[in-house]
Amino acid sequence: MTKIKKAIVTGGAGFIGSHIVDALIKRRIKVAVVDDLSTGQKKNLNPNAKFFQVSIASPQFPQIIKKLKPDVIFHCAAQINVRESVNDPLKDARQNILGTLALAQAAADANVKKIIFSSSGGAMFSDAIKPPYSEKQEAQPVSPYGIAKRAGEMYLDFFHQTHGLPYVALRYANVYGPRQNDKGEAGVIAIFAGRMLKGQPVKINGTGRQTRDFVYVDDVVKANMLAMRKNATGIFHVGTGRQTEIKTIFKKINALTGGLMPQRHNAAQPGEVMRSALDCRKAKQSLAWQPSVKMDEGLKKTVEWFRKQK
Repeated sequence: MTKIKKAIVTGGAGFIGSHIVDALIKRRIKVAVVDDLSTGQKKNLNPNAKFFQVSIASPQFPQIIKKLKPDVIFHCAAQINVRESVNDPLKDARQNILGTLALAQAAADANVKKIIFSSSGGAMFSDAIKPPYSEKQEAQPVSPYGIAKRAGEMYLDFFHQTHGLPYVALRYANVYGPRQNDKGEAGVIAIFAGRMLKGQPVKINGTGRQTRDFVYVDDVVKANMLAMRKNATGIFHVGTGRQTEIKTIFKKINALTGGLMPQRHNAAQPGEVMRSALDCRKAKQSLAWQPSVKMDEGLKKTVEWFRKQK
């Protein structure tokens, strides 16, 4: 790709978005952050980025893209609560479908060189498919959140086909690390670490035998930077390919925080996928990406960060 000088990061005050902003600024790229601070936090904002407190669902948002004419847009802003998407699919669609569509249209009008879309690997597949899931397997999202992410991918492909607008959709596994919100329902590692460090009880949903593919945030940022530089277009899975049981996560974080928490269980969540992992060979082949942070190292760094927030 030609040299990248300007970038917009939607959701740049959030967990993953703020780490992407930091990486771009280290590379001396001018960055504008668009975030409505509904879940993002001002303390995550890089002081060297220009900040617009605007929702991607707002009519102002496409005007910012047209005015700034960035070379690349990293689209991280989203309604990320799966249960909220089930309870209010219309609200989820306004943000996650219409917001993404408005972004793609404005990007095409402003001759943006590339869109890098934060999609979801875990929400794309059901228990009917055996993990690890590859990009070749048909997406079968079972929640409005997953449906909206799939719609975003399809709209970006439409704009690629009709307007020649390159895109990369990175389907993340379960991302964890510093700055993750420990108050929401997403991010079991953040929730466990935050609560255990405060001496608050932790409950595991169901048996704890359900598995997830946990990938550290630095590895996810690396995938975004490679997606910006490489000529690749399309959908790529970003994870480790390994399944880890939730009760294993509980034991590891409990050990890192003093080992005082008894293992307690809630009722299983209805509709929860029992096993999940992503096959990431395509990202290795086309983006030269692979994860490098081992789980024990990533958990240690994450717990240390949460300890400093107390």
